[in-house]
Amino acid sequence: MTAVAQAVVPVAVRRRTVVLSIMVLAVPVAFALAVALGSTSISPARMLPALLRDGSADPAVREIIWTVRLPRAITAALAGAALGAAGVQMQTLFRNPLAEPYILGVSSGASLGVSLIIIGWGGAAGAFTAGLAGLGRAGVVVAASAGAAAVLALVLALSRRVRSVVTLLIVGVMVGSAATSVITVLLVYTDPQRAQQFISWSLGSFAGTTWADLAVFGPVCLVELAAALAGVKPLNALLLGENYARTMGVRVRLTRTLTLLVSSVLAGTVTAFCGPVAFLGLAVPHVARLALGTADHRLLMPGVALLGAAVALLCCVAAQLPGGGVVLPLNAVTTIIGAPVVIAVLLRSRAARTGLAV
Repeated sequence: MTAVAQAVVPVAVRRRTVVLSIMVLAVPVAFALAVALGSTSISPARMLPALLRDGSADPAVREIIWTVRLPRAITAALAGAALGAAGVQMQTLFRNPLAEPYILGVSSGASLGVSLIIIGWGGAAGAFTAGLAGLGRAGVVVAASAGAAAVLALVLALSRRVRSVVTLLIVGVMVGSAATSVITVLLVYTDPQRAQQFISWSLGSFAGTTWADLAVFGPVCLVELAAALAGVKPLNALLLGENYARTMGVRVRLTRTLTLLVSSVLAGTVTAFCGPVAFLGLAVPHVARLALGTADHRLLMPGVALLGAAVALLCCVAAQLPGGGVVLPLNAVTTIIGAPVVIAVLLRSRAARTGLAV
């Protein structure tokens, strides 16, 4: 190894260490902002006693923090990490910089499930969906999970008969388009109030989750994130193509199935609790690759989880318009932030010119 090469390696290592350290620090900072800022700003002097459940804390502040803001901030952090990890899995699996968690129709399936319970057509189906809708948020979560699971089962079944990831990508897009078309038809035949309820859900939100929701949402996200971290070695081999991965002893079909399963469960779980959140799964992996200067999933996977959590928390803060009484649709915020980032990264990257995500 030449002297120049020996000097370059430590510089790259130092850079990645610094970037990961910044990402680690960014998460608690963004989390604190998400708890402190909102329609009513809370100073640190009032926030800390409420967080510690001190007897001197303002009861109203304690209620706001523990009932609304802490669950919302935890939801945002988990959702951002989950979507970031799912996004990098999809982009590596399909070798496509525009791949993202919902490309296989999981989000559309979840949306279809929710549209069915909101519309609740007559007969036995109407009674069943009315019962689900009567459960409130729990009914929405059950319906979204069922819709996402149904689409996932269909895509996994088709993946066993499809050898090409490009073909599977097209199949996923078609499944998602079909589900979206069914939703459109259903909305035409429902009354405006119910249609508005569905549209409001489809705009995405980190708010409204309770501690009971987090008792389900948290463990599922953490388990699937651990599974994503455990699968980084096969994904590294897939960076150089399926043939190379096979020569390295990777069971490509099994890896593809497991990757699809983990990423779809991550995306489907987030959709069930937060609605279809746009752009985080697409933009975060690109920014993480650029910041870390590597596509090595041993660094990239923790990086996208941390960056995704931080970005989602900042989007949560922006959506609440601190100091005002207006709440912006979450997807409007994520799109405003995500679209320019993706365009800039793709224009600068070699992957954009070759058509491959490397």
